[in-house]
Amino acid sequence: MNFPITEHTVHTARHTSFYLACGATDAPLIIFVHGWPELAISWRHQLPVFAALGFRCIAPDMRGYGRSSVYPRHEDYALSEITTDMRELLAALGQDKAIWVGHDWGAPVVWTMASHYPELCHGVANLCVPYFAAGFTPQNFIPLIDRTVYPEARFPWGQWEYMAFYEENFDRAHQAMEADVYATVKALFRKGGPDGAGKPSRTATTRHDGGWFGGLGRAPDLPLDHNELSEEDLHRYVSSLQRNGFFGPDSWYMNHSRNGVFARQAKNDGRLTMPVLFFHGAYDYTCETMTSRLAEPMRADCEDLTEVVVPSGHWMAQEQPVGVNAGLARWLAAKFPGVWAG
Repeated sequence: MNFPITEHTVHTARHTSFYLACGATDAPLIIFVHGWPELAISWRHQLPVFAALGFRCIAPDMRGYGRSSVYPRHEDYALSEITTDMRELLAALGQDKAIWVGHDWGAPVVWTMASHYPELCHGVANLCVPYFAAGFTPQNFIPLIDRTVYPEARFPWGQWEYMAFYEENFDRAHQAMEADVYATVKALFRKGGPDGAGKPSRTATTRHDGGWFGGLGRAPDLPLDHNELSEEDLHRYVSSLQRNGFFGPDSWYMNHSRNGVFARQAKNDGRLTMPVLFFHGAYDYTCETMTSRLAEPMRADCEDLTEVVVPSGHWMAQEQPVGVNAGLARWLAAKFPGVWAG
């Protein structure tokens, strides 16, 4: 059965969430959470597939993005606020639990839902960004950097140098993104490949270069990578980011200390007992989990972990949707026969 993708909005006293929906309204929920600098449409290849398989699929624009609320302060983009948005969204959808799926910054949101509100989760699946019970913060991931690729003298924050640049030069960082949003989106959404293995990620030189895009202050005008986006997709991303700007999306990077404090409030000391699925991007050289130690904390703190490797760069759900959909469907069938049948 083919289900249309429909548009909806949830208003509460504190926040407005726009979301896309697909599937029967009484079907079990899968909530897809996008990352930086994406939109609900980042899950366009997943929503109709899992709706046809018997789920109600939901993809919100996260705070600071699209048609959801935009806020003026960095602290408005802390995980404590964002997960409250998700709790309000789930309540408005009229179900007690969901299967949560996240990518990029959406992954820490989903991990936090699992660690702080396990009663709201049948299980969780995440793409690219692994779990840190102690919080996805520099103090926890810097010790796991592969120093054979990132010598400490040159790359003290390793592939995460761009995060340090946000903290030290926030205005310069988001202004470079806004200088030519059309070029920015084309430059960011590029297919991954094996040629980058063993080499520093493009994010690693941001601080050394004095900014994104080699310190040029604006993105180069590259051809559109049709492996990632169609012309229509490009224009939808650009329209949203031109309207709202990058202050909100980039502010997600400005809450490491707050997020670390919030991580310490997790239940069960952050240990996850529910079914967990993690997708490794074989060609994701920023969230590099194939040869580095970055996934080790996740393996220690997830009791029921399934791992899948997809031959993809970072934008996995858009670049390799068949691989992502197949891995997610196999996991759902194995772990949630009762939920699916329901």
